[in-house]
Amino acid sequence: MDYLSRPRRSFYKRHRNHLSSEEHFVGQSDEDQNTDNEICTIASRKFDAENSASRCGSDETEETLTVDDVLEIIGFGKFQWKLCALTGLAWTGDAMEMMILSILSPQLKCEWRLPGYKVALITSVVFIGMMLGCPMWGQVSDKYGRRIGLTMCTCWTVFYGLLSAFSPGHGWLLILRGLVGFGFGGGPQTVTLYSEFLPVKKRGTHIMMMSIFWSVGTMFVVLLALWIMPTLGWRWLLGVSTLPLATFVCFTFWLPESPRFDLLTGNTQKAMVTLQRVARDNGKTMPEGKVIAHKQKNRGQFKDLFSPEYRRTTLLLWFIWFANAFSYYGIVLLTPELLQSGGICGTTQGTKFESSCNLQCNYLTSADYKDLTWTTVAEMPGIFGVLFMVERVGRKNSMALCFFVVSFVILPLYACIGRIPLTIFIFIARAFISGGYQGAYVYTPEVFPTESRALALGTCSAMARWGSLITPFVSEVLLRKSMYLTLSIYCGCGLLAGIVCLILPMETLGKGLQESTFNTEYGAEDHSNESVKNSTLSQD
Repeated sequence: MDYLSRPRRSFYKRHRNHLSSEEHFVGQSDEDQNTDNEICTIASRKFDAENSASRCGSDETEETLTVDDVLEIIGFGKFQWKLCALTGLAWTGDAMEMMILSILSPQLKCEWRLPGYKVALITSVVFIGMMLGCPMWGQVSDKYGRRIGLTMCTCWTVFYGLLSAFSPGHGWLLILRGLVGFGFGGGPQTVTLYSEFLPVKKRGTHIMMMSIFWSVGTMFVVLLALWIMPTLGWRWLLGVSTLPLATFVCFTFWLPESPRFDLLTGNTQKAMVTLQRVARDNGKTMPEGKVIAHKQKNRGQFKDLFSPEYRRTTLLLWFIWFANAFSYYGIVLLTPELLQSGGICGTTQGTKFESSCNLQCNYLTSADYKDLTWTTVAEMPGIFGVLFMVERVGRKNSMALCFFVVSFVILPLYACIGRIPLTIFIFIARAFISGGYQGAYVYTPEVFPTESRALALGTCSAMARWGSLITPFVSEVLLRKSMYLTLSIYCGCGLLAGIVCLILPMETLGKGLQESTFNTEYGAEDHSNESVKNSTLSQD
């Protein structure tokens, strides 16, 4: 794995051939080199997109660039802010659909007189749908485009989200919420699309900033529930919670396709038009030169995740994502349970959790909603803390630190500490597990190439759903048997995940996004550079 740890900037080095000083660009191919590497034309300042189609056979040569080079020159500006707002809107809607589970479960337990395992199924069925949907939407995004994948999965989520508000009973609710979860499985592709428009220096910071939308969504749905649940009920809450995603669907006409994906699929002119659009919105001039494109026909294949250079990374990331979701949703679901019971204090003083055959229940009160709001607010400082760390101590160390802190703050919950300290420690745990989760969203798109990036993120998210699927049975069912055992499982999971983060083979801080597995082959930097040189000289 030594070649993965070498600085990749050498590949992005610009090559200038001084045989020509013309200001327009030339497209050339290196098919004679027997590679998928292709040099595609980018638009000249003298020509519009229509006249800047890629062409071969010219003897004019210019500076050779990568998409990362172009984005670094164009910089971060108005275009990325608009894209952040739109994809963030989808992220907000997804967060609302997830957070609503911790509100819906105790409400339906009382209203429909459900035993514990049926309550847990309401949450688990959503994660089963996500587990199936994540890799499927990842493949769609790698094969047909990020824009198509995002639009389809969002429409799916809105449709079945609205239908679930009309569920006549428990069985129908499980089916419809499972279908919502399947659509929600495509949500992580917002990160894939957004990351592919970000310059290297801005990528970690702004992916982390995008997670603020997730926190806003979780806080908003709690406040919405505080207003809607006492008067209109849970059906209205389910219906209203689809509004952010419905708004996103209305604005998908503006959503651009990733130029990295277009270059990879051979749509060079479309990619150049998109890059021109980014430059125009940011008030910058397109650079002069030729863009390297790694045209790839076989995209989104599972076998690519288990190639020698990615096998270890894939398996370790799968566990990290599992642990993130298991811990994050476990803390989310534990919060109302611990607040209602008083934690260990309630157990030691005789207020035990109900057994599966006891249908006695308590509706969430205004005090519970307020405490949910405060613990949800905890995600904000956690995100800002990790945002500071990822660009200074690296992605791996940031994720590891978050897991270790979560395990540490769980320890005081073994004692009878009262409601206020209990809320504070849950606040801290929620802050760091949320930050660590977002750290995984930064790291994963950076470590995989464009041809399998969406699938990699999708499969990692699918593994996270296994954690999400299991955690309700720990936080809602096992908790009624033994609070000590429940807390021990979450504490141990955090410790193990922190160690796994530290043994990841590659740190991605300051590295450009890989466009193809061709980049990661040993010595590919030198080969690709020579390919450019030979291709240019062969035209003279």
